[in-house]
Amino acid sequence: MTTILLVEDDPTIISTLTEFLSSEGFSVLSAVGQESALQTAQSHSIDLVLLDISLADGNGFSVCKALKAEYQMPVIFLTASGDEYSTVTGFDLGADDYIAKPFRPRELLSRIRNILRLTGRSNSVMQLGNVTVDTVKGTAVKNGHDLYLSALEYRLLLLFLTNRGAVMTRTMLLESLWDAAGEFVSDNTLTVYIKRLRDKIEDDPQDPKLIRTVRGMGYKVE
Repeated sequence: MTTILLVEDDPTIISTLTEFLSSEGFSVLSAVGQESALQTAQSHSIDLVLLDISLADGNGFSVCKALKAEYQMPVIFLTASGDEYSTVTGFDLGADDYIAKPFRPRELLSRIRNILRLTGRSNSVMQLGNVTVDTVKGTAVKNGHDLYLSALEYRLLLLFLTNRGAVMTRTMLLESLWDAAGEFVSDNTLTVYIKRLRDKIEDDPQDPKLIRTVRGMGYKVE
């Protein structure tokens, strides 16, 4: 799974982006300052860094310079809107891209996927039975054939894949889908989408082997 390090000192942004990127199949680590960012990079395998310029300690420029010198990992700067100096300085230090705040999550996701492709760090393929999901390309195929999943079906599948072995209650699924989709998802809608997803990925939807029902609790993918 592709791992993203989010270096940001705003707890709201950390929470929102972690929730969103996790729903898209990424593993997200966070750090609020320069020291914790460098420690996290040293102790984990990071594929891409989202880096704010203003941090609790130090600054994003110093972090970028250190990460590029030591690990050569891709860096996307999160900058204040219209801050031309920061943008130029970031590129001079080797940043791969930047996005101005406030930004739309889907636009950021597109930037992330593009940089991962360009840098060859798209370690993003997950397997579930004979279903293959590529989180960078945003595709899901079964036996080589595109499943043509809707956006909500795709996010639901990613939720199960990124929580393998854990029982996902209906409440957990509803809250995660609501946050990712940005719109209300009802209990009845969840039932419909689980059925649709099973119809597409299971060999026998009436006897599901991939997404199992845990009676009285929720659903589970081994």
